[in-house]
Amino acid sequence: MAKSNGLASELFIGGYQLSGDIQSVDNISSPVATLDVTGINKSAYERILGLRDGMIDVTTFFNTSAGQAHPVLSVLPETDTHVMYCHKSVIGNPAACLVAKQLNYDGSRAADAGFTFKVQAQGNAYGLEWCQQLTAGLRTDTAATNGSSLDTGASASFGGQFYLQCTDFDGTDVTVKIQDSADNSNWADVTGGSFTQITSAPTFERIALSNTATIRRYVRAVTVTSGGVTSVSFVVAMNKNETAGVVF
Repeated sequence: MAKSNGLASELFIGGYQLSGDIQSVDNISSPVATLDVTGINKSAYERILGLRDGMIDVTTFFNTSAGQAHPVLSVLPETDTHVMYCHKSVIGNPAACLVAKQLNYDGSRAADAGFTFKVQAQGNAYGLEWCQQLTAGLRTDTAATNGSSLDTGASASFGGQFYLQCTDFDGTDVTVKIQDSADNSNWADVTGGSFTQITSAPTFERIALSNTATIRRYVRAVTVTSGGVTSVSFVVAMNKNETAGVVF
């Protein structure tokens, strides 16, 4: 992917598509703590890496419509939420994903009468992960569907993490699953790669495979149903681990 601007991006928080209410994405960061292990025989600090973290900070407009920024973010939930930034909504494009606590919802009325809010999301239990989109931003299925595939270049046996945000659902049930293939023709379910069955929305989930699990070269997101689905809108992103020993 060549150099690009930030146009046509999408942002999801807690299963809500809030892109139209986001004025700016102010910060996407994945800091790592450093531990001071300087011995008395050293003349400069000696440090080793500690815990991973993640932050996504945004500025939102004031929108009181149902399912939009104010009613969603002003609640300040105490439970975990999930933030996903999708760059340009193309399969394979980057997506920043973070399981987080929402820390604030701070309003500011500017001299020009603009009314905006600052929202900070800080990682909880997992650091920020730069993933690849398995759907082209928000995808809507009106029946069980095999999605388009992503060519990851090669098989790898180091596991992976998958993120789902479902913004809307109508029907009895639907399950989003991850499938892989060696040849982009013969497909199989990835063991452990099924998200929890969806019967209502909004909802979100992160699943992680063992860091020795194999994910083959081609990967796709599919939907299946046992009782019927009228419509489901969702976005999926994947971090396929390319090196051994990754722990998330």
